[in-house]
Amino acid sequence: MARRTREADAELIETVDDLEELVQDKRQSWRANSSKARRRQRRYKNRLTNELARMYIGSIGENDETIVSTTNN
Repeated sequence: MARRTREADAELIETVDDLEELVQDKRQSWRANSSKARRRQRRYKNRLTNELARMYIGSIGENDETIVSTTNN
């Protein structure tokens, strides 16, 4: 059985293709129908995309602090 996709897995994503490969619904065969499985996949992808955005914004903030501290000296 495949491992459930988690937000921490966002660190493993470098390209869009990585996102497609990483997102796996371990209960896909148990879903009532294929539309519910697709909906779940979209939710997994959205969670990872939001986590990537949060990580990116956090890294920009860290870089800005470094630039400000070097220009103030």
